[in-house]
Amino acid sequence: MDFLRPASWEEALAAKAEHPTAVPLSGGTDVMVEINFDHRRPEYLLDLNRIELLREWEVGEENVRLGAAVPYTQIMENLRAELPGLALASHTVASPQIRNRGGVGGNLGTASPAGDAHPALLAAGAEVEVESVRGTRFIPIDEFYTGVKRNALQPDELIKTVHIKKADGPQQYSKVGTRNAMVIAVCAFGLALHPETRTVRTGIGSAAPTPIRAKEAEAFLNAALEEGGFWDNGKIITPSIAKQFADLCSGAANPIDDVRGTAKYRRHAVGIMARRQLGWTWEQYRGIGRTLEGAA
Repeated sequence: MDFLRPASWEEALAAKAEHPTAVPLSGGTDVMVEINFDHRRPEYLLDLNRIELLREWEVGEENVRLGAAVPYTQIMENLRAELPGLALASHTVASPQIRNRGGVGGNLGTASPAGDAHPALLAAGAEVEVESVRGTRFIPIDEFYTGVKRNALQPDELIKTVHIKKADGPQQYSKVGTRNAMVIAVCAFGLALHPETRTVRTGIGSAAPTPIRAKEAEAFLNAALEEGGFWDNGKIITPSIAKQFADLCSGAANPIDDVRGTAKYRRHAVGIMARRQLGWTWEQYRGIGRTLEGAA
């Protein structure tokens, strides 16, 4: 196994072009486990740890530009207001040591359906900036996952930045695990309210071959909120709407039975998380509305 250690982003792209099978290494929290257990033996490892721009982020007027290797700890500490769903997901990642090393780019590169960041990225509507010596591409998060542990990257491309719209409404995230820490998700769910567009987006993890959205559930809830005038009147969402939304989210899952949980349990848990998160986010939205009315 050869170890490539570029000093700049340009050198990294050149190395990836010359050695398309090279496996990128930044936090290494997934790659090193696979190597240590002899599940993977790449010909080349491409160490990206010397490339500072991958650990930088920028908060713009509308979006956050998040470097692929920004550690989860930094997201938790510095971007909680702008990216609340991703910050909550970051809290659930493994241990403090791994949160100090791992970043969103690693989750995207591995593309495991159990990656903790995926539901939050789907719910927020992120866009992945990838680059090669041939140029730059922007891949919508909905088009990024192409199969079990497969993504839309070309062999010579590297993930540079994730572009995420700043939250314009409440966001939530939760996952079910076999214990409280250092655990791979049995299933996970993310929800984001987008009052500016009067839409709701979801993200489901570890309950299908790839991370997915519950699109039918979103369409139902978007229509119900609009028809009932909920965005304007701020009324409590009725139990029947919440139940139907939860059932549709559960139905969107396509899980398997494995050592961490059964398919039946995963579907049930996704529905429970969906209903609870809808309640939490909507109460927060109503609270924001009442605060604004009081200020006026």
